[in-house]
Amino acid sequence: MYFGAIEAGGTKFVCAVGNDDYEVVERISFPTTAPEETLRRAFAFFDRFDLKAIGIGSFGPIDVTPGSRTYGYIGNTPKPFWGKFDLLGSVQRRYGLPAGWSTDVNIAALSEAAVGAGKGLDSVLYLTVGTGIGGGAVIRGRILEGFSHPEMGHIRIRRHPLDFFGGACPYHRDCLEGMAAGPSIEARLRQKGGEIDPDHEVWDYLADYLAQALYNYTMTLRPDIIVLGGGVMKSPALLPKVKAFLPELIASYVEIPPVDKYLVHPQLADNAGIVGGFILAEQALDER
Repeated sequence: MYFGAIEAGGTKFVCAVGNDDYEVVERISFPTTAPEETLRRAFAFFDRFDLKAIGIGSFGPIDVTPGSRTYGYIGNTPKPFWGKFDLLGSVQRRYGLPAGWSTDVNIAALSEAAVGAGKGLDSVLYLTVGTGIGGGAVIRGRILEGFSHPEMGHIRIRRHPLDFFGGACPYHRDCLEGMAAGPSIEARLRQKGGEIDPDHEVWDYLADYLAQALYNYTMTLRPDIIVLGGGVMKSPALLPKVKAFLPELIASYVEIPPVDKYLVHPQLADNAGIVGGFILAEQALDER
């Protein structure tokens, strides 16, 4: 029997099955379209396997409060057709199995803490910078949540003095996500990040905003390590700039680990979310 995992992103769905060692046996990905069509493709994949539990990490915001009337639902997302959709319930009604449920970035944090860059550390923060920006923290093996999950991409930041872009977030305009996620690059320059010269000034703007965010997370959570994933972070220009800017912002007020060990790329690369889904599925099975 296998663990199933769903990494439900706003752009694409990734579905996979894995063994008890969290090794991927088979996976598939496809565009995130309307819920009915997307789940039809997901179910066609999972129906071929003998599953014992499923872990789901979804784009948000989502309801993660057990006992809530809308537990398992996606909330006020700008993704068409997905607002107020019962994703967890749809999967449970199909399979009747133990199912873990969290955000897509939380399950990536879970995997990097358990078997990735943060293995052996007490506290791991994971930030993904891609189509959107989201963050999750794992403290001693458990995902950090309160009345809901963190929304680390929607914090306020100071505008770079040379950046006159208005912001791309439909809710807050110039929050971190609005100023530093992938769509902000395209809105500024009419180009995708991978098409832009590493020396372009836009990377200074993004690095400044991300360093401000990491400063705030460092001061509030003091994690042992911060893992930076997502498509935008694959730009070779970005992480070195963030590593240079963060110590300047901290200004020796507190000590942080050596920056090359404190700010890192995901060790599990593009499998971080899927492996986290397997771990979440295992936790759901153990709790059952």
